[in-house]
Amino acid sequence: MHMPIATLTIELAIEHAQSLKDRRQVVRSLKDKLRQGFNISVAELDDVALWNRATLGIAAIHSSRDYLDGQLHEVEDAVNRLAVGLGASILDAQIEIID
Repeated sequence: MHMPIATLTIELAIEHAQSLKDRRQVVRSLKDKLRQGFNISVAELDDVALWNRATLGIAAIHSSRDYLDGQLHEVEDAVNRLAVGLGASILDAQIEIID
């Protein structure tokens, strides 16, 4: 059985972050809310050298490529909404579907 895998990489700016603790609060909140709202895996991809930047990696698997594309676009929209409420913004987002 063929199962495509989709990934979404999101780079965030967290302008108000003055410490690693501030950064972690935003990232943890985003990860928790995304996991609750979608059937996806979410991980922080970068190191913590910059307090005001973060990169999230999101992955999903499904038998339908169209479903995955739609789902990850919904996730990207959700990240956009959630990030604004947390004082962050999306700098870059990339979706890739691997057949």
